[in-house]
Amino acid sequence: MNARIEDYALIGDEQTAALVGRDGSIDWLCLPRFDSGACFARLLGDEDNGYWRIAPKGADTCTRRAYRPDTLVLDTEWETADGTVRVTDLMPQRERAPDVVRIVEGVSGRVTVRSTLRLRFDYGSIVPWVRRSDGHRVAVAGPDSAWLRAEPAVHTWGEHLGTHAEFTVAEGERVAFVLTWHPSHEPRPPLIDPYEALSSSVTDWRRWTVRCRYDGPHRDAVVRSLITLKALTYAPTGGIVAAPTTSLPEQLGGVRNWDYRYCWLRDSTLTLGALLSAGYHEEAAAWRDWLLRAVAGDPADLQIMYGVAGERRLSETELPWLSGFAGSTPVRTGNGAVDQLQLDVYGEVMDSLALARASGLPPRPHMWALQRTLMEFLQAQWRQPDEGLWEVRGGRRQFVHSKVMVWVAADRAVRTLEQHPDLKGDLEGWRRLREEVHREVCEKGYDPERNTFTQYYGSRELDAALLLIPRVGFLPPDDPRVVGTVDALRDDLGHGGFLRRYDTEGSAVDGLPDGEGVFLACSFWLADALHMTGRTKEARELFERLAGLVNDVGLLAEEYDPVGGCQLGNFPQAFSHIALVNTAMILFGDTGAGDTAG
Repeated sequence: MNARIEDYALIGDEQTAALVGRDGSIDWLCLPRFDSGACFARLLGDEDNGYWRIAPKGADTCTRRAYRPDTLVLDTEWETADGTVRVTDLMPQRERAPDVVRIVEGVSGRVTVRSTLRLRFDYGSIVPWVRRSDGHRVAVAGPDSAWLRAEPAVHTWGEHLGTHAEFTVAEGERVAFVLTWHPSHEPRPPLIDPYEALSSSVTDWRRWTVRCRYDGPHRDAVVRSLITLKALTYAPTGGIVAAPTTSLPEQLGGVRNWDYRYCWLRDSTLTLGALLSAGYHEEAAAWRDWLLRAVAGDPADLQIMYGVAGERRLSETELPWLSGFAGSTPVRTGNGAVDQLQLDVYGEVMDSLALARASGLPPRPHMWALQRTLMEFLQAQWRQPDEGLWEVRGGRRQFVHSKVMVWVAADRAVRTLEQHPDLKGDLEGWRRLREEVHREVCEKGYDPERNTFTQYYGSRELDAALLLIPRVGFLPPDDPRVVGTVDALRDDLGHGGFLRRYDTEGSAVDGLPDGEGVFLACSFWLADALHMTGRTKEARELFERLAGLVNDVGLLAEEYDPVGGCQLGNFPQAFSHIALVNTAMILFGDTGAGDTAG
């Protein structure tokens, strides 16, 4: 099995995604949506939980692999004693049913290739019934059905509850496998041409990536991050999942294993900023519209996350039959944090909609009425303690970042009314709220002895989310309190040249055992803050180190272990790639520039 999270590459069709290992095995795939049950769950268990491996007979790890430039089409090559073979993996954008296309091509010599397919529906717990039909292998169990075919046809046989094939390809010869899922009560969907699917996928991706208007250093990393964000988008609704996986550990062997196949409001402004600055207004508008639909309703019921279509019930469940990645249990589906109170999301929604309006995205007639309702709720409830940005499970507190985002909500509401006097709203009341929150945060959330803002009122602990204070405009970057906070965060939360979210050692804040890696998005935020406080040389050096953490195909997880030298957490992580794009834009883009002195 692939031993490291970064051993995987991503393919997807903008409705779901699969992880392909360096050994040629698809070890994770949920069908038909990101949040559906996995039919390949070896990633979180073992071979009995489902996988599909295509590789030269007797071979192990590939010789090399890479995406075709500016696409999500993956080429994996093995050099063997008999010759070289390439496997091309993709999931074409679907018309009706999801397809996985795997094309085996002889590059040189004559190579014997083996395919082993073990379908296991419902996260590896259900072995389907497999039969032959019209040259296909058909697997059925309950609501799920999957069809496997090869072009040209190759001999397949059943063994050890799997479907196997073995064949030889010479230079220039190709064999294409197509795996198609559909609801078992419906007829088989129309067949696709795998070679036409490959050609159109390459064309479609390159037509999309050419729209990227960033042309600075590390353009390849920025484009790969944008492709990843596009791949994590659920195209029918515009929602963007935080990651396509669940329960990849933030500490190997630990319990910090969460389901990230949902859409977080905390990502909203940063996502919009990345898409807009890179020139992807259509995708930004789709995300904004998803946001408006998801949060519609009673503002007291605003959630921190939603399903890809705006679903609200995301009940957390453990899957005891899965042993976890590197023995990290429990494996969870759903996310109990959905029921938390996080006041920061009101600020993030208001900030996102203000950014959308300022960027010229087509307004929606009900948008301001919704914003006004959110502000009415916030005026009455903002003094409550909450669970904070990081979804801690150690009880509610008066988190400073949450209060700063309340200030952001009031500030954006005031600015919108000032710029659009035709709109109706409580301008004076929101101005008072903005002033009151600002005054309270500066009094209760700031430690004058250490010259730093703190994680929550009265604490001595720190939080990397405080780096967003200058970015959202709460205080100017040259304010001594901002500079002091940046320095304190580097001193207290720095690890291996990067930054942790907060101190988990002996802390009761998150209610979990100690230990996690450095948080990549927070480390990018540190680079932003260094730049804003006039230390651009240090900021660019940090960005270079962060960009160097991507795996061989340009992907980032949520966290990184500087001691073990490995990625941690769900993968690939939208938050990390959003941060990479935004930091590149700040440091090197048209709106970046600034002081280049150290």
